[in-house]
Amino acid sequence: MHILSSARLNLRTITTDDAQFYLELINDPSYIENIGDKGIRTIDAAKESIVQGPVDMQERLGFSLYLVELKPDARPIGICGLIKRDGLANVDLGYGFLPTYTGQGLASEAAGAVLQYARHTLGMQRLVAITAPENARSSRLLEKIGFRFEKIIRLMRNGKEEVNKFYIHEFE
Repeated sequence: MHILSSARLNLRTITTDDAQFYLELINDPSYIENIGDKGIRTIDAAKESIVQGPVDMQERLGFSLYLVELKPDARPIGICGLIKRDGLANVDLGYGFLPTYTGQGLASEAAGAVLQYARHTLGMQRLVAITAPENARSSRLLEKIGFRFEKIIRLMRNGKEEVNKFYIHEFE
């Protein structure tokens, strides 16, 4: 299902038909380094993760992580959207892109579009975002689209405590 568009991108819900791309993305070394290793190594596991993650969240909450495609050819290049994590009070903005498509402003474009979607379509008043402390590129992207650093937090992920930078964005 089409969710939103920007100048160069379309964002749509992820389906099990996207499992091959999803598997490639989440096993990319930069994704693992900056977001974490989900331990998903097969198409079947990727399909299960899609159903239990974005598909379930979209059905329950009306938002999720979306597949980001280039407009001209519908080529998938990343994911970007909204997540409701158990460890955070507010909905957070999340994204991840294949390295081939970084450094071109595409992540900023997708994240900015999701931010406006959250405000104008979903009526959200506040979003948060988390990044690894050493992920300067992600921190710059968040600040560019209007988030501000608030504090360092600790979250449990896969049974391990992780330190993260915590950003907030409050709509005026």
